[in-house]
Amino acid sequence: MQNSPAAPDSAEPPVPPSPQHPVTPTEINDPTWEAAARRLLAKMLSEFAYEEIVTPAPAPTAAGDAWTLTLDDGSSLGFRARRRAYGSWQVAPDTITLTPPPPATGSPTAFGDPYDFLVRARTLLGLDGPTLGHLVRELSATLAADARLDHHALTADVLADLDHAALEGHQTGHPWLVPNKGRLGWSAADAAAWAPEARTPQRLPWLAAHTSLAEYRGGAGLEDPARLYAAELDPATRAAFDQALRDRGLDPLRYLYLPVHPWQWDEVVLPLFAPALASGTLVPLPADPDERLPQQSVRTFLNLTRPDRHSVKLPLSVFNTMVWRGLPGALTLAAPAVTAWIHSLRDADPFLRDECGVILLGEVASVTVRHPVYDRLPEVPYQYKELLGAIWREPLTRHLAPGERARTLASLLHTDPRGRAFTAELVARSGLSPTAWLQRLFSALLPPLLHFLYRYGTVFSPHGENTVVVFDEQDVPVRLAIKDFVDDVNISRTPLPEQRTLPDEVRAVLLTEPPAFLTQFIHSGLFIGVFRYLAPLCEDRLGVPEDDFWSLVRAEILRHQARFPDLKDRFELFDLLTERIDRICLNRNRLHEDGYRDRPHRPHAVIHGTVPNPLHHP
Repeated sequence: MQNSPAAPDSAEPPVPPSPQHPVTPTEINDPTWEAAARRLLAKMLSEFAYEEIVTPAPAPTAAGDAWTLTLDDGSSLGFRARRRAYGSWQVAPDTITLTPPPPATGSPTAFGDPYDFLVRARTLLGLDGPTLGHLVRELSATLAADARLDHHALTADVLADLDHAALEGHQTGHPWLVPNKGRLGWSAADAAAWAPEARTPQRLPWLAAHTSLAEYRGGAGLEDPARLYAAELDPATRAAFDQALRDRGLDPLRYLYLPVHPWQWDEVVLPLFAPALASGTLVPLPADPDERLPQQSVRTFLNLTRPDRHSVKLPLSVFNTMVWRGLPGALTLAAPAVTAWIHSLRDADPFLRDECGVILLGEVASVTVRHPVYDRLPEVPYQYKELLGAIWREPLTRHLAPGERARTLASLLHTDPRGRAFTAELVARSGLSPTAWLQRLFSALLPPLLHFLYRYGTVFSPHGENTVVVFDEQDVPVRLAIKDFVDDVNISRTPLPEQRTLPDEVRAVLLTEPPAFLTQFIHSGLFIGVFRYLAPLCEDRLGVPEDDFWSLVRAEILRHQARFPDLKDRFELFDLLTERIDRICLNRNRLHEDGYRDRPHRPHAVIHGTVPNPLHHP
């Protein structure tokens, strides 16, 4: 490798993010903050009760939906809540009251302060000091983001006219995890520049990484990185990158190019890869001219200037939801091979390919950059092993037929400031009855997911952000698109003949689970993570009783099983209709299991008891 002395300013950020004012005073004001706080407190009570972190008791002198929760200081919260499927709770935000502890007297008063709740319930919640401190910070960041979303909220009819890229910036985040927009590591200015709800198109700077430190992988047609760069970069941009290396006496043929998140450049690359920058092993490059928009996953960007170009997924050393949002090296390297295998299953299966028309947004190319020190220290926290790289994913627009439009499944849970549900808007536009529309939704979503599970022992984690619903011109659901294979694909630990084609490099990185647990990914990702909230919404806003909703889901599963009687043994092996299932807990993981401590491997959700399965009986 040829090296030349670096100029004093050669490691300055290639393109610093444009100055952004943090969340403005007009966005955080009493009405927006109080409304967001009440909703968050209701969510805390609902999800903590679902995971049995707290155990509300029936109010002794009130109706059946009235509950009470005694806090550490003897005060008590009163609220109304409906019990829903899977043993979950739906607390009404405007019904929460606080009764002072004895011997004080007085009527219950309206209460909506999640901070005061933590102060009064920290022993009840079982929180240690470090967890409590970090949780307050995450809740504050989440509330600030929620207030911003409320301040700029659009009505459901306007949202329904947005394309899928623009709609992403109006989503409210993970419905199950309480501090769902904590993003530890970001300042207010960072959030204003890079958060999905900021909806700010950005240009991304690039890096050149010497092949002694970086590896490339590409799928069919992209085996040579030059093919990728020819598709992703204009000739003038590519020539400028090459010339930047030649100006330093370096050979472009010995370098790989990759975009880098400007926040990651400033916070991680510049300080932690300083020796590589000094030696010329890493070389900063300018931004390409394309504007990109961050999506709900925070680290994935859609190309607005050239929608036909790939989406790009970048590591971001920010702690959000349950993990640091980096890119694990082994998974990044394997991404194109995982995509090729998943695509081969679909392409050889007439049901998936022709009847379902399922879209599998492949992760078709990747660059992984090793850290010269951390990668030799397996015991260090996993965040330090996911620092630099990029994955290129197929753009959704390439796969849509004329007249089709796409929306993430998460968008169906949205309700606008007037109380109009986004789903209700789509049902009204379709001209179908709510029941008929839901049947079309389930027939679009479930058959491909079930077929991958039953036929191939392969399951995705079909949560609201990774699962995309494709609609026709009348806003009727017609088919499914899935993304994020490498992070969210699991295979059966029990060998199946259909998995004989699985390449060793793919088998080495995919998680394997017993058949009985493999079904949990559909339960927790789709049924509990999305339908648990969609069913009450459909009952309240569309007049579809919750029992009818789950009967429709069950009917679609049975319909699919009748379509493939030869797989009867697989329906029993991967039984989605058991009487009870394990209770997967996400908030309990944060509060009790892992907290905010560093660890060498990524954490997983914890199991706490079981819950009744609404699909067991019609």
